[in-house]
Amino acid sequence: MTPDDGPARRRVRPTGHRGRRRRVPACVPALLLFGAPLAPEVAAPQRVDADRISDGTGLPVEEVVLANGMRFLLLERTGAPTVSFVVHVGVGSIHDPPGQTGVSHFLEHLLFKGTTTIGTTDVALERIHMDAMDAVHDSIVQEGVMPSAGPGVVERLQARLEALEDSARAYVIPNEYDQILTSHGARGPNATTGYEATTYYVSLPSNRAKLWFVLESDRMRSPVLREFHTERRVIMEERRLRTETSAPALLSATYYGAAFTDHPYGVPPIGYAEDLLRLSRREVEAHHQRYYGPGQTTIAIVGRFEADSAAVWAERYFGTIERRGAAPPAPPPEGVQVEPRRVETRYDAGPAIRIGWKVPSGLAPESPALQVLANLLVGSTDARLHRRLVIDDRIAASVFAGTGPGRLHPGLFTIQAIPIAPHAPEDVEAAIYSELDRLRRVPPTDGELRRVRRALLAAEVRRLASAEGLAFQLASSQAAWGDWRETFRLQERMRAVGRDEIARVLDVYFRPEGRTVAILRPAEEP
Repeated sequence: MTPDDGPARRRVRPTGHRGRRRRVPACVPALLLFGAPLAPEVAAPQRVDADRISDGTGLPVEEVVLANGMRFLLLERTGAPTVSFVVHVGVGSIHDPPGQTGVSHFLEHLLFKGTTTIGTTDVALERIHMDAMDAVHDSIVQEGVMPSAGPGVVERLQARLEALEDSARAYVIPNEYDQILTSHGARGPNATTGYEATTYYVSLPSNRAKLWFVLESDRMRSPVLREFHTERRVIMEERRLRTETSAPALLSATYYGAAFTDHPYGVPPIGYAEDLLRLSRREVEAHHQRYYGPGQTTIAIVGRFEADSAAVWAERYFGTIERRGAAPPAPPPEGVQVEPRRVETRYDAGPAIRIGWKVPSGLAPESPALQVLANLLVGSTDARLHRRLVIDDRIAASVFAGTGPGRLHPGLFTIQAIPIAPHAPEDVEAAIYSELDRLRRVPPTDGELRRVRRALLAAEVRRLASAEGLAFQLASSQAAWGDWRETFRLQERMRAVGRDEIARVLDVYFRPEGRTVAILRPAEEP
């Protein structure tokens, strides 16, 4: 329930290649590109008894595990003739090596640039230009670290790099990967890099499902990280817009940076500017080879398709990808916080406040109680903290609560509020502490707990209705817990939370010594 802080999403830029004759990439059979059906008309699967799947654990998911370790979760559904594909790779920004922050997000961008057969007219000539560009970039980095050749050298090297980029564009077909998908009716080909994973997703018409297997396996097997230095500038601009000139992102970075001084949750997924400017293509390629192996990949496919055909295509197109790499190493643990922390930042925006308490990971037994606590506080207009701050006292325009920034490691229970003038962040802070103390003294009523349980049930029904949302849930649950059903069992445990569990987490975790407070103040405020 906290605002979205981190995952960086790739945005596709339109291209201006007009009049260029359509080229058929070698990896894509011509029948896929010119309208011939990929398979016979997909038969609607038998409808599953709604009562049997009301809790999600009874969904008829077929699991296919290839010899190389790649796992597929296949779920046939009735309804519209579309299929949603979600690829979950278990590497995110917390796995970025020191000095290479942002490498996971950078790689995500580059994996849309094509392969040895998609996005290029001559990959061999293209590689010659890429090698030359990389050598120039190495010289730029070296001059930045150890200046030796006098003024103006970096500027001349940068001009040389841009000239090489212009020459290399003669062999590049921009955005061809996306164009192939969208020309066949794809919806939303995109990706997001979070703290703990990178996720690629797209939806296609059912009779174009095989196209996804052809394209995605080619991207996994033989990507080419082309337009590298051009994309670096795109990412730097994204960083400027998302982090450096965004008040919420600035507050978020300040907050997590103060709360996590050892664990990489304290580093924004997009990375630090100085690291992004130094990153080389070799380092990004090494990151891909090291962590993007089949054993780190879970793929969920949900919609109207034939699971038997999908299983055959999975083996045919992905089964020959070699097993490589290993699970990324565990990041350094966060040290024990022994005293409260307070930080402030300023920006030309209204004030805001974030308060967080150190809590266990989202996989811990306490997680359901913490999720229910968030709902009790802000889950509706009648929730305690929302009513106190927004309706009764009228000191805040909005209030949010939830756990994060990730799920796999100990994190924070965060409350964020936007004060209303003339009230200061400290006024809101005092009211938040007061309401938490009242919750300790006056436990939630039966009515409050029923309201939360109804909201949880409604949320579960909604996510079962969305093929893409369900695919996200299946893939992430399998990757986190080793069982796609666990996300639904978590909902069951949340519905079983009572007053005692709420009292316990308040007593154990909501203590001053584990608290971090971050305040955003207007730049002109004295």
